[in-house]
Amino acid sequence: MQRAREEKGRDDVAARVAKALVELTLEEKVEMLAGHGFFRAYIDDGMRYNARVYLVGGGNERLGLPALLFTDGPRGIAVGASTCFPAAIARGASFDPDLEDRIGEAMARELRAHGGNLYGAPCLNLLRHPAWGRAQETYGEDPHHLGEMAAALIRGAQRRGVIATAKHFAANSIENSRFRVDVRIAERPLREVYLPHFRRCVEEGVGAVMSAYNQVNGEYCGHNRLLLRDILKGEWSFEGFVISDFIYGVHGADAVAAGLDVEAPEAIHFGPKLLAAVKAGDVSEGDVDDALRRILCTLLRVTSNDASATYGPEVVASTTHVALAREAAERSAVLLANEGDVLPFDATRIRSLAVIGRLAAEASLGDHGSSRVRPPYAVTPLEGIRAYVGERVAIRFADGGDPDAAVAAARESDAVLLVVGYDHTDEGEFFSAEMVVENPDHRSGEGTMGGDRDALTLSSGDEDLVLAVAAANPRCCVTVIAGSAVMMDRWSGRVPAILYTGYAGMEGGTALARLVFGAVVPGGKLPFSIPSRADHLPFFDKNADTIEYGLYHGYTKLDHDGEEAAYAFGYGLSYTSFAYGIPVVEVGNDDLSVTVGLTNTGTRDADEVVQLYIGFERSRIDRPRKLLRAFRRVTLGEGETRDVLFRVKRDDLAYYDPVRAGWVIEDIEYTAYVGGSSRAQDLHGTAFRL
Repeated sequence: MQRAREEKGRDDVAARVAKALVELTLEEKVEMLAGHGFFRAYIDDGMRYNARVYLVGGGNERLGLPALLFTDGPRGIAVGASTCFPAAIARGASFDPDLEDRIGEAMARELRAHGGNLYGAPCLNLLRHPAWGRAQETYGEDPHHLGEMAAALIRGAQRRGVIATAKHFAANSIENSRFRVDVRIAERPLREVYLPHFRRCVEEGVGAVMSAYNQVNGEYCGHNRLLLRDILKGEWSFEGFVISDFIYGVHGADAVAAGLDVEAPEAIHFGPKLLAAVKAGDVSEGDVDDALRRILCTLLRVTSNDASATYGPEVVASTTHVALAREAAERSAVLLANEGDVLPFDATRIRSLAVIGRLAAEASLGDHGSSRVRPPYAVTPLEGIRAYVGERVAIRFADGGDPDAAVAAARESDAVLLVVGYDHTDEGEFFSAEMVVENPDHRSGEGTMGGDRDALTLSSGDEDLVLAVAAANPRCCVTVIAGSAVMMDRWSGRVPAILYTGYAGMEGGTALARLVFGAVVPGGKLPFSIPSRADHLPFFDKNADTIEYGLYHGYTKLDHDGEEAAYAFGYGLSYTSFAYGIPVVEVGNDDLSVTVGLTNTGTRDADEVVQLYIGFERSRIDRPRKLLRAFRRVTLGEGETRDVLFRVKRDDLAYYDPVRAGWVIEDIEYTAYVGGSSRAQDLHGTAFRL
């Protein structure tokens, strides 16, 4: 019955749109393929981006057709004083699609309260190298993990009547030269590494895909027919619309012919130029009709979901959404080290705690580019600690500017919490107001903030501070705030406890206090690899004009090269311990099932992220040694045992053969590896054949 209603709804939408296409003039159609009023609004708002929702396409008052009303959203709705969730890279560490689904719902409610219906999330570009300045906006380095987390956000958002936007399509993972860089990539890595997560989002029914600024194999992504028409709309049967990245994502009216449907946020190359191109016969009216059909069908279909609900200002940063932000921060923290069980701190035994570091007294929420969220408040680590312990524990704060004072505070206290890392000046979107208003054709590499990192370590001052403080008091926990991997080799061996939180959102300070004092057990896992040496990473040049992307990065490159990570993809400790059984594999006609027993062998109820990798060691071609193919976050009580079941499609074992122009499943012996991280010592394997 539900399916019949959905099909009838689709038929009704298609009929309404078909009728509109007959009644609209060519001029009206072209007008609906671009945004209007953005530059004037931006200036009127004092050049504050996302001060309001923007009309970026659609809309015809004469026929009563709705418009696309957009704002950004990877870590929360960027308009108004909305809930600021942890950055996506932190939420990626939760390995929790159910949580991400609920966050998608919350973001959609808030956007509807602000009057919008389209938002710029999820960002699911692959984290190829930790120097990428916008790594914080994506979920991690693995295509399968990326796809599942992004699909969950899409489900939640579109269930509540908001169109999600999968971005940036494709191979976008350098920030400073994003407007010009040409990513050269062979067909196998393109298909196997850089596109699968986008395909997963299409399978989930995402309404919009945003093209990237960069070029792929000599063609700008907004004009790349192979990506947009042949693969996305052809092979994958994508029914939604393609929207350009803002201002610099279109280079001519011919983008419509290549498969771009909307120029955002303003008609620079569409509008009158597109109208002239159609009249001259350079662009077909059929392509214009197809673009508009996609826009209107998606708008009417998605916004009909949850249409009877009304969301007012009271849902924005509501108590429920703020609690969800805190839960996300708690579930996203990754415990990297805990020698001697320094954590959790015991508030009944510790009489004094030194809280050290500039970032302890700041709410470092992430970059100040398009993803910036301005919540009504944000809890700093220092505020969170003070609120949690009250009068029970004396807090000594030192910002680290005076190292001697910091060392003295550490020496005089029973324990130390040291907060170090990055903020929006160190990494993030490479953007300046001049790029938008004064010179829309700007392609310079000079910006006012963020951008790609120059170093993968903490600043030398932070590293010196860590070493000095840890030497003064060995009961020390270092909390790291950053948007991707931070190399810690200079100091990690001197510090007993390390907690990675990422940009933890408006309730990050509250969550941190609950984590370090044991009210919450850390259960997050690294969504990226932290290498032991920088030269174990792929080549990266933030100012590159041309760069080559290959088959290997992250844990696949480390495996391929025989190198050990300092901290592996999928790694994370707990305040309890878990024991795994040997996986049992059953092969079916279309899929295989893998079952493993998991036991909580410790003394705390806690979560474990169970990970399934498929091994290809016996492949006859050059393939990764193993690839993540499923994961599940499981909650177990003290002493509890549970069987965890995974199902994997046979097609997920295939590789892409450029000669056959298709996917091939090898007739070889595979291995199902199950465990708590991608490290060999954490995995239990069972061989099988299909």
